[in-house]
Amino acid sequence: MPDQTTDRSALRGDCAQCFGLCCVALPFAASADFALDKPAGKPCPNLQGDHRCGIHADLRKKGFTGCTVYDCFGAGQKVSQLTFGGQDWRTGPKEQARRMFDVFPVVRQLHELLWYLTEALGLDAARPVHAELRRALEETERLTRQTPEELAALDVAAHRQEVNVLLLRTSELARAGVADSKGGKGSKGSKGKKGKGKDRRGADLMGARLRGADLRGASLRGAYLIAADLTGADLRGADMIGADLRDADLTDADLTGAFFLTQPQLNAARGSAGTRLPESLTRPVHWAAAG
Repeated sequence: MPDQTTDRSALRGDCAQCFGLCCVALPFAASADFALDKPAGKPCPNLQGDHRCGIHADLRKKGFTGCTVYDCFGAGQKVSQLTFGGQDWRTGPKEQARRMFDVFPVVRQLHELLWYLTEALGLDAARPVHAELRRALEETERLTRQTPEELAALDVAAHRQEVNVLLLRTSELARAGVADSKGGKGSKGSKGKKGKGKDRRGADLMGARLRGADLRGASLRGAYLIAADLTGADLRGADMIGADLRDADLTDADLTGAFFLTQPQLNAARGSAGTRLPESLTRPVHWAAAG
């Protein structure tokens, strides 16, 4: 059973406890992801009076694919119920509504960091930095509980940079363990294998043909894998933080043991019943529909 430092149940969106903040606070532009333009602070026309989406079951059909790949990591309910004490933006003062919309993206970023830090603490290979990770997690959690004024003034980019140093070290330790399990870096058995153990941070792999690629222990941090063919690829132990998987084909790919992978990344990709996933993530509904 997970302890308090590895339990991520509070880092999952609970729309029933939120005031539809992602449907109001965030802007979007008419594109392949959204059927219309909407400025920040204006409610989406599909948002109902009870803060539920009127077309939730048909978002993809109606041209709102962008909504289906979004996740607040639990920031919505925290801002709604804790930061603003359960006061609805519809009934509160306009100034308070504006502050709520300003604070929501900040807390969302902090909650995403909490997701990564909590996962890092669950990696045995990262034990050398567990103490630092725990301190970073506690500090990040403290920041999420600040007042609206303090959150609005927070330099979240600076905090993200500090945490990222630890996450990079975690990645190195975790991927080194994968390399060891394969016979060690530079071993005879690893030569000539496409993608094995390579550092592909920020790589432009849009539309790349990586069918069956051995990407065990690879760093794909921030890699552009849009529409890449990863059918049957082995991504066990790969660092997936920030990898753009929009329309990537993960059919029959093995993502067990891949870390820093999030539900929004999976929701943006294509997959199948044969795609193997980390236990903390769920198979997107539209994968079954596509199959």
